[in-house]
Amino acid sequence: MAKKSREDMRKRRHERVRHGVAGTPERPRLNVYRSLAEIYAQVIDDAQGKTLVTASTIDAELRPKMDGLKKSQQASLVGQAIAERAKAKGISKVVFDRGGYRYHGRVRDLAEAARKAGLDF
Repeated sequence: MAKKSREDMRKRRHERVRHGVAGTPERPRLNVYRSLAEIYAQVIDDAQGKTLVTASTIDAELRPKMDGLKKSQQASLVGQAIAERAKAKGISKVVFDRGGYRYHGRVRDLAEAARKAGLDF
């Protein structure tokens, strides 16, 4: 049997997490994707299958602020931005989907910044 890659293991964990986490119109899902260089966040309504709000380190609005910051600091800025954009759309409560990643490092920093900016999860 071939050894599974890290990405395969993460996808399996993500499927397991997603089994119990679903976004509704009242409480959409805050999804996090973390690559080696960037971090992305989306607020998703799974009932309609639509992305309501997005923010990432490659965002045109956030990109200039990223220069000279560590990845964890960049994740905090993304968390703050996603919370502000969600609140502007009238979303205050979300369900957190860590995407199969450990609640640690950049994922934790993004979540804590979003909470501090006013998202409830």
